[in-house]
Amino acid sequence: MGEHVLEATSGRVHGSLAHRDELWESCYRGLLENTQERFKQEIARLGGDYAHVLNESIDSRRDDVTGEAWLHGRFTYMLYRRSGLKL
Repeated sequence: MGEHVLEATSGRVHGSLAHRDELWESCYRGLLENTQERFKQEIARLGGDYAHVLNESIDSRRDDVTGEAWLHGRFTYMLYRRSGLKL
């Protein structure tokens, strides 16, 4: 059905993600949960049955004003629909 891009973020945490394994892991888990939910929504919205991730890019973001940090993910994926043919 075509190639698409999905973006998702983790929740925000106070502090820096650099050299903080616990914060990174917490944000990473949150990013994956949000990404999974976003994939479900997009697959249903676009009328597909499943998606195959072709490329992913995850980076950290920071808001110096609030002192918060979070992860941002960008996923390129191919959307597929099952054929109605029975073999």
